[in-house]
Amino acid sequence: MTTLEGRTCTSEGCGKPASLQCPTCLKIGVEGSYFCSRECFRESWAAHKQAHSVSDPKGTYDPHPNYPYTGPLRPVYPLSPRRQVPAGIACPDYAGRADGVSKLEQTYRNAEIATLTGKDLETMRRVTVLGREVLDAAARAIRVGVTTDEIDRIVHEATIERGAYPSPLNYFNFPKSVCTSVNEVICHGIPDQRKLEDGDIVNIDISLYKDGFHTDMNKTYFVGNVDPKYKKLVKTTRECLQKAIDLVKPGARYRDIGAAIEAHATKNGFSVVRTYCGHGVGAMFHSAPNVPHYAANKAIGVMKPGHVFTIEPMINEGGFQDRMWKDGWTAVTADGSRSAQFEHVILVTEDGHEVLSRRLPTSPASQLDGI
Repeated sequence: MTTLEGRTCTSEGCGKPASLQCPTCLKIGVEGSYFCSRECFRESWAAHKQAHSVSDPKGTYDPHPNYPYTGPLRPVYPLSPRRQVPAGIACPDYAGRADGVSKLEQTYRNAEIATLTGKDLETMRRVTVLGREVLDAAARAIRVGVTTDEIDRIVHEATIERGAYPSPLNYFNFPKSVCTSVNEVICHGIPDQRKLEDGDIVNIDISLYKDGFHTDMNKTYFVGNVDPKYKKLVKTTRECLQKAIDLVKPGARYRDIGAAIEAHATKNGFSVVRTYCGHGVGAMFHSAPNVPHYAANKAIGVMKPGHVFTIEPMINEGGFQDRMWKDGWTAVTADGSRSAQFEHVILVTEDGHEVLSRRLPTSPASQLDGI
């Protein structure tokens, strides 16, 4: 068995630090199967061996066949190999770390909200435009039959073409260059071999790093013929984001954004995810302020000119509760209902706000007006 670092045992109910990987998995290209000991590996063999049932290395399988999924979606492995970033592209501090941890974020976790001015602000604007171009490139690829792994390839290559680094790659060991969240996946879906199906909804979450700044944005798209009830979910989510953006101005409190979002979501029969929130973005991928999307939250801070942050409401068809898949990233609705999300990067200006990640003249036609 192969020795590992910075991994967690994937045996059911274990979760200890992993030091070993199954040699058969290595041979046939199975990723994500790690064990803390040979004893744990042997005890898990009855369930784990199902991952070896496909003799063709190009075959597909569910890496966690006994996991109690909340909805019909399943991961389709093997994941493609990690995509490479050319040596000449500047990388964030976590890119080459075994644990994927940003020391900059750890150091400044409780810092005041950054204020961008002058050259830094212009760089942030420029980098965010590049991010929108990459999001638009991903949008053009969405169709029935395309895999989310293919979208990851397109995003990765479009990012590299712009001399940028795909921020999700190796962030806390995330294995891909973009998050693709389908149907009941709330956020942080890992691109894999599943083909998009007629009637799906899929969120594409783009983040890139260039010239010392990150940007971060996402949008939910229709795939083929989508049921009207899911179109309403997506439309309402977009409206929730807009109602929040309308509040942004100097002197406004970050805690008030959530009330506007939850009021509109609830009025339309939906719920608001509470586990994940908007955040500051710039020199760090995630920084102050925290921007919750639900009412009666305890967010700290008042908006000032030069603040740059994301608002990214996640709205569920059913209850607001979420669960995590065994991959440690994929957040799904606890009841298996569908979820939608939209995210913009917002700058607080002297007299209001500017949406830095807004549509470009070259953006493809929108399935929903105005975003």
